[in-house]
Amino acid sequence: MATCPTVRDLHGAFEPNTADGDSPSLFSTVPPHRDDPRQVPSPPEPAARRVGIARLAALSPQADAKRGAEYFLLPAQSILNRCDSERVPFPWTVNPYRGCEFGCHYCFARYTHEFMELDGSEFESKIFVKRDAGGLAARDLLSKGLRGEHIAIGAATDPYQPAEKEFGATRAVLEEMARRRGLSVSITTKSNLIVRDIELLKRIAERSSLRVNMTITTLRMGLARLLEPRAPRPDLRIAALRALRDAGIEAGVLAMPILPWLTDRPDDLDALARAVKEAGALWFAGNVLYLMPTPRRQFFAFLEKKFPRLVRRYAEWYARTGNAPESYSREIGRRVAELRDKYGLAARLPISQPAEGQASQLRLF
Repeated sequence: MATCPTVRDLHGAFEPNTADGDSPSLFSTVPPHRDDPRQVPSPPEPAARRVGIARLAALSPQADAKRGAEYFLLPAQSILNRCDSERVPFPWTVNPYRGCEFGCHYCFARYTHEFMELDGSEFESKIFVKRDAGGLAARDLLSKGLRGEHIAIGAATDPYQPAEKEFGATRAVLEEMARRRGLSVSITTKSNLIVRDIELLKRIAERSSLRVNMTITTLRMGLARLLEPRAPRPDLRIAALRALRDAGIEAGVLAMPILPWLTDRPDDLDALARAVKEAGALWFAGNVLYLMPTPRRQFFAFLEKKFPRLVRRYAEWYARTGNAPESYSREIGRRVAELRDKYGLAARLPISQPAEGQASQLRLF
């Protein structure tokens, strides 16, 4: 059985089970012939020498290449992955894609590409699409024995990244969920593409508990473009949030991660909380940047280029540990709590086990 990522507030460690067939695959130094879909890319070394995730990656056929990214079709044994970690508040995850085109420099999940013998810097250029996501969802939803347990979609990679326009893996999963009752589902994204599926989300919400977490780190357009090069602009995410709420879908905002000396200014956080409240958000949560070794290397290289004066400060805090000082984290927690009180926003909603056909209740943790 697959195990889930170990997530620290959706920005912590991600520990895939290398025995699981739902791992992403790698692509090749030699692209496949586009006129022969059976031909697979040639891995840097023979696929026979690889095992587990790396072998699946090396054998995944290339499906497309555009926008500076390559797309590979990954064989998967399941789409629902069981979480056995006490660190996360949900027992099941769904990540229809491995890798993410948004290319956020701080992304915690970059190191998952290393399990496929890929470099973490290729996280946004080597995208793996889980083959037959809808069929897998139909089977898993019947066989996993969920008993109303919560399913988190997009805990590691964005389910509405640009690849979704072509491959529709996320929509295929949601269509299967819309056929069932009594599920508890959340979606986390920073993409306005989610509005494409509003009617489908409404059908799910009529029968099950559904909530959407829109991730917004800053309202400053220039800074957002630097930190999250290919992600939709903050104003587009705000507009998507408003559209979701106008459609009656429970939705709120995760200001995650909050980056020291970049997105943590009190006025900026206040402006963000005010904007999401005006857009109808029900909740607002945030936590401080957490850096594991692979994303740390990527993020420090980014700082060297764009914010060299911050490198020493970040090194003092993050060179030996993935966490900012506890005193700083407590201060950010206090600021976020005060903003919730100021604008009448909740903390993130609790994971619930809904009665059949019943929407979730709005309660605080």
